[in-house]
Amino acid sequence: MVAKVLSGTETAKEVRKALAQEVLDFKTKNPSFRPKLVIVQVGGREDSNVYIRMKVKAAGEVGVEAEHVKFPPTVTESELLTGVEKLNADPSVHGIIVQLPLDCTNKIDAGKITNAVSPLKDVDGIHIENAGRLAHGELEGFFLPCTPRGCLELIQKTGIDISGKHAVVIGRSKIVGAPMSCILRTVNATVTVCHSRTKDVASFTRQADIIVAAVGVAQMVKKDWVKPGAVVIDCGINSIPDPSTARGSRLVGDVDYEAVKEVASWITPVPGGVGPMTVAMLIKNTVISAKREVVGSLKNF
Repeated sequence: MVAKVLSGTETAKEVRKALAQEVLDFKTKNPSFRPKLVIVQVGGREDSNVYIRMKVKAAGEVGVEAEHVKFPPTVTESELLTGVEKLNADPSVHGIIVQLPLDCTNKIDAGKITNAVSPLKDVDGIHIENAGRLAHGELEGFFLPCTPRGCLELIQKTGIDISGKHAVVIGRSKIVGAPMSCILRTVNATVTVCHSRTKDVASFTRQADIIVAAVGVAQMVKKDWVKPGAVVIDCGINSIPDPSTARGSRLVGDVDYEAVKEVASWITPVPGGVGPMTVAMLIKNTVISAKREVVGSLKNF
């Protein structure tokens, strides 16, 4: 068996194309419809700049206005909170994302800043109120976090019936692992969460119909960890040395891709897997938020 490649790049293109048509159709009936995303950045880390350019580009393809609001590294926590509150109060803004990590010289609590974003504009889906609703088993009426939402879309793309399947999530971060386990549980998978204190992780993954790796350890998931026919979603992005490349390094995921693809039924590549879907879901959440202003309700599906 050789796994089919579950391309996030291609799936994200399909999502953006569908969203662009959705925005166009909605504008035809509602000429004042102008979805707007604001990306808040502190400082100027180049890796953050790359991600922001990707988000702005994806938004433009769909017909969503994207504004990049930059604060200097010297900004204080109170100044940043004031800036976020102004965006919360601006009716033209439908989505707000705070680009992390914050590149600042002053001590700023990043969690305090992200939780200052209105839950109604938290298109990143990480506000404590939105996270709490997901933990309680809800999937509608609020924003799902972008990376887990993108993973779900990719799993559904395989055609597998998630209900009743055993899913193993490796990692329990607030951004990916924890919400991913909640989403899978809510769509009726039986979910096991493995983490840094789990003994013999492979004994759990060998039972899994679906594996979502989000642990940040390069090529951790080996071929003999995977049950034949499993769907493998790799959220990791790690740099490892590679003298054969111009940079002397290359990007890999949390899964030993070349080996695992020999036993899995579907597998996401790195890069080109989960990453593009995260951006696509951010834009999708922004469109959903803007539509809510017109129709009065928020529907994720």
